[in-house]
Amino acid sequence: MKLKVCGMKFIENIQQVAELQPDYLGFIFYEKSSRNFEGIIPKLPKGIKKVGVFVNEYLEIVVSLVEEYQLDSVQLHGDEPVEYIRKLKEHLPKLEIIKVFGIKDKFNFEILKPYEEVIDYFLFDTKGKERGGNGVTFNWQILQNYNSTKPYFLSGGIGLEEVGELQSFLKRKESQYCYAIDVNSKFETKPGVKSVEKIKKFKKLTANS
Repeated sequence: MKLKVCGMKFIENIQQVAELQPDYLGFIFYEKSSRNFEGIIPKLPKGIKKVGVFVNEYLEIVVSLVEEYQLDSVQLHGDEPVEYIRKLKEHLPKLEIIKVFGIKDKFNFEILKPYEEVIDYFLFDTKGKERGGNGVTFNWQILQNYNSTKPYFLSGGIGLEEVGELQSFLKRKESQYCYAIDVNSKFETKPGVKSVEKIKKFKKLTANS
């Protein structure tokens, strides 16, 4: 199971977390977020993909930031339509695209269908007040109704307290397309600063998942 640590912000902390070799590090380019990233991304160990997180951003700005920061992936956390993603692919054909959908008590998986041909992964987060980083899990049983074969990231309030539930979920049929676990706020000492010890422990506990 792949691991993505999102909401990175400060150089020293980025370097410390990168030493743990997560598969993805996420950088949020959204001014309304307390984890909004501005600055320099230090050189990362080989094998770690840099993900830029955007919310209904102008296409030109996304393209510019992907090129500036040499991002490997973009995570679209807004209401971006299929046509927007198609144009993004035309500009950056090698870019990996993750499209986010928020889930609370129920979800109509039919709305994913048009996106399947233009994205690489879905990401399911908890629908809440903020665009991510709410620190609350959604009911993973809803994923029993997942009707796509696209791999997905599981996100939303996942921390050390959820490890047992997570291990149980990953043994069930509805997790067969779960490609990665996305963590953020439950591993922070303050917005944008991740606890290296907590991530290390989480990695160890989920290593065989």
